[in-house]
Amino acid sequence: MSGKLEKMLILAFERESEVAAGNKDNAKSHFEALINPESYNIDYKIKTNEAQGHGTSAANTRYEFTKPEELSFEFLFDNTGIIDNKPKENVFDSVKNFRELLTGYQGSSHEPFHLKLVWGTLIFKGRATEVSINYKLFNANGEPIRAIVKVKFKGSVEEKLRIAKENKSSPDLTHERVIKAGDTLPFMCQQIYGEAKRYLQVAEYNELTNFRRLVLGQRLRFPPIEKTPQTTP
Repeated sequence: MSGKLEKMLILAFERESEVAAGNKDNAKSHFEALINPESYNIDYKIKTNEAQGHGTSAANTRYEFTKPEELSFEFLFDNTGIIDNKPKENVFDSVKNFRELLTGYQGSSHEPFHLKLVWGTLIFKGRATEVSINYKLFNANGEPIRAIVKVKFKGSVEEKLRIAKENKSSPDLTHERVIKAGDTLPFMCQQIYGEAKRYLQVAEYNELTNFRRLVLGQRLRFPPIEKTPQTTP
């Protein structure tokens, strides 16, 4: 062991496929914490459907899918010079750069960065979903020189890994797919359910106003749908 304090590192990548093997050298951008967070929270949630069958007196809690895990941190920005002996006028630029790294729209990829958090044994891959800034200390000009930034991240699973975990041929499970070039809703329904005509049910489930206008990178959920019974001639 070197004895050197390891700082939390946030790596930013344009494509989700780059995240798994990505490091500081090939990241598009990165952030290194001035002070490591004191703690963090991880939330695990599942989506259930409490449907009540005919002739029953109570609802049955049915599993639909496991939601991505959520990770919450608080980051300290302090430009008083107490920590690094490098006082600055305010924390506006530092906080702005951090916020843009987390949530800024990237023109080249048409979406915010995919992120990889690395800190000790923690390796978390996902996206920032919420950023809240609390300015706490001000100089004589009324400019903030200290801020607490609360960030919530939502985990993601690379598409190849997600497909490996799911059984694509099982229509009785909820699936999630990322829209790629050439995808259509009827075609995807044919792959999952074996019936292209299920596209209207999937469109309604995902609250799509126009099933023909799918957006690249959009995530759609395909819920369990009973197959149409086949009739024998």
